[in-house]
Amino acid sequence: MFQQLKNIDTAFKHIKLFSYFLIAACVAISCFAVYKSYESSANDKAHIYILANGKALEAFAADRKDNIPVEIRDHVKMFHHYFFSLDPDDKQIQAGITQALYLADGSAKKAYDDLKEASYFNNIVSGNISQQIRVDSVQVDINQYPFYFKCFATEKLIRSTSTISRSLVTQGYLRNVNRSDNNPHGFLIEKWETLENKDLPQKK
Repeated sequence: MFQQLKNIDTAFKHIKLFSYFLIAACVAISCFAVYKSYESSANDKAHIYILANGKALEAFAADRKDNIPVEIRDHVKMFHHYFFSLDPDDKQIQAGITQALYLADGSAKKAYDDLKEASYFNNIVSGNISQQIRVDSVQVDINQYPFYFKCFATEKLIRSTSTISRSLVTQGYLRNVNRSDNNPHGFLIEKWETLENKDLPQKK
C-alpha cells in the first residue's frame, strides 16, 4: 500500500516537473516567434520599392547616422555652389545667395554683406563676369558635434578676354535642424569662414 502511494507521489512529481519543462518550452518558443516576427517586420520596412519608368526597383532604408558624411558633403557642396556660382545678372545672384543662406547661419550672411559692401557683386555684373566653382573635396569630422568640415574648391572667373582660376579653402561646423524644401539635408552651417582664396598660376 505504502509502496503504491510512493509510486503515485513519484509519478506526480515527474508529471509536475514535465509540466514545468513544457510550460517553459512553450514560453521560450512563443518569445522566439514574437522576436522573429518583429525582426521580419523591421526587415520588410527596410525594403523600399521605387517606381521608375514603369519598373519597380528595390532599395534599402538605412539609419541617418550611416549617411551623415555623405549628406554633409552634399550639403557643403550645394551651399558653395549657390554662394559662389555667379552670373552677371542681379536676379540670378540674389536667387543663388538666398538659397545659400537657407543652408547657413549669420556667418554666411556676414560674408555676403562684406562682399556686397566691397562692390564685389556689382563688379561681377558691370564686368560681365561669370564665376563658377568646382568642389574638389570636403573633409568631415563626425566624431565631434557640431560636425566640423573643411572644403577645398576651385573657382573660375570667366571674362570675355581671360579666365582666372582661384584656390578656395573654407571651413565651418554643421548642426542638425529640421529638414525642409529649402534645406533637404537638415543641416545648418555655422562659423563659416574662408581660409584661402588666391589666384592660381595661369597655364600657358
